Amino acid sequence: MSVNPKELTAVVFDMDGTMVDTESIYHIAWRNVATNLGYTLDDATLKKTTGKRMADCYAIIHAAMGASFPMELFKERWWDAWFEHAETYGIARKPGLDQLLNLLEAHNIPKAIATSTAREEAIYTLNRAGIADRFSIVVTGDQIKYGKPAPDIFLLAAERLGLDAKYCLALEDSEAGVSAAAAAGMVTFMIPDLVQPSPDVVDRAFRVVDSLQVVHDWIVEEWLRPTRETPPVAEPLVERPAGDWTEEWSV
Repeated sequence: MSVNPKELTAVVFDMDGTMVDTESIYHIAWRNVATNLGYTLDDATLKKTTGKRMADCYAIIHAAMGASFPMELFKERWWDAWFEHAETYGIARKPGLDQLLNLLEAHNIPKAIATSTAREEAIYTLNRAGIADRFSIVVTGDQIKYGKPAPDIFLLAAERLGLDAKYCLALEDSEAGVSAAAAAGMVTFMIPDLVQPSPDVVDRAFRVVDSLQVVHDWIVEEWLRPTRETPPVAEPLVERPAGDWTEEWSV
């Protein structure tokens, strides 16, 4: 993918697993509730839910558990388990997030969130993590028709930023999210969380990096660093023959 970093204008963040360490909280809550209901929710099923809207997660879990799984009861109980964990242990911000947000704000670079999480849960998460006041644009999974890997949520985020998606840098942790952002036409960094990317997803991402600190450093070096102007080339001196000199002194 050919990218001119100087054309980038804004940054669009995924939330769970990218900015905050919450994917694991969902997995803990879902697994515990399923166990209490007499079912085993395995890692393979949980990995399939990463980056997806809640409705899509429910469909994945129900398909894995079978028709007899008490889905409505599961839906009623999991949020309480998630909320209890978040209240007890807090919600940690990902390494490098604070530095990255400080950098964007120092340079007045617009930013937005595009999260598959429903709005009520997203706002709680952002508040609990202490970053709600740093975003004025938050697009959530219940505001779109098709969730990730469809591009809808990133296109909506770009629209609310007032930009063409190609001028946005997207930050994602999941395969579904990378596919969605790339399909929207955004330059996409993947910072894997719980699931390592397949070769196909690696090809769709602009970069796969270890942390948001790497993204911060790339923005500093490639996006914000002034372009060096090529110094003018001096014209070679041409010596005139001795006879070409004109005496301008008068006596």
